[in-house]
Amino acid sequence: MKGLILIFALFFCFLGNAQNEAIFNRATDAYNEGDYQQAISFYDQILEKGEHSAALYFNLGNSYYKLNQIAPSIYYYEKALLLKPEDAEIKTNLAYAQNMTLDAIEVLPETGLSKIYQRITGRMSFDQWAYTAVVFLVLFVLGYLGFYFLQYATQKRIALISSLTFLMVSFIAILFAFMQYSQFKAEQPAIIFSEVVSVKSEPNNRSGEAFVLHEGTKVNVLEQLNDYRKIQLVDGKIGWIPSDDIKLLKDF
Repeated sequence: MKGLILIFALFFCFLGNAQNEAIFNRATDAYNEGDYQQAISFYDQILEKGEHSAALYFNLGNSYYKLNQIAPSIYYYEKALLLKPEDAEIKTNLAYAQNMTLDAIEVLPETGLSKIYQRITGRMSFDQWAYTAVVFLVLFVLGYLGFYFLQYATQKRIALISSLTFLMVSFIAILFAFMQYSQFKAEQPAIIFSEVVSVKSEPNNRSGEAFVLHEGTKVNVLEQLNDYRKIQLVDGKIGWIPSDDIKLLKDF
């Protein structure tokens, strides 16, 4: 009985993937024919089925970019970049979309160590670092088995050194995965979707205007109070805006 249930589960999983692939291909055809709104409709059907991928978000970003819709294009490029942080094509298209925004915000300068840390750990997402750790842990086990079963001293020495190296790399990958995951959980990036937003100094309509933001600008959400969210910009500015004016990126 359990075997039959497993067969049915695998069948429906395969069927669902086949359907999503068919819809994805139809969306790609619509995009190539210049029918970007139809392409978006097809891509949205895949999202409604719970499917998430960098390629899907990237194509959605391209479709909205072709329609000159700044906020949605940046939103989906940013979501694609969360899944593939070192993808050069996503970064390039995101830069094109960001050039259409009105807000010019200078990033706070980073220290040398911070730059090195971001450059190394940012090459992969936390789950990719975790997969890397598992791969090298398997290689460590294989190397240790080689050390145990090989007969010649030179081969045993090479196997031992290799296994210890694999173990060290696995440990480093686990550390990077933990650090990336901690950073991922600590940050709540969002994109401004309203054309113009008056950022308040306090979470109410009576407070004064701190500054103004426009659609497509990326912010980091610090907290929420009633219908307002406290945001921070990359230059350190902080204020409150209505929750409906932004869309969180990490809503997978």
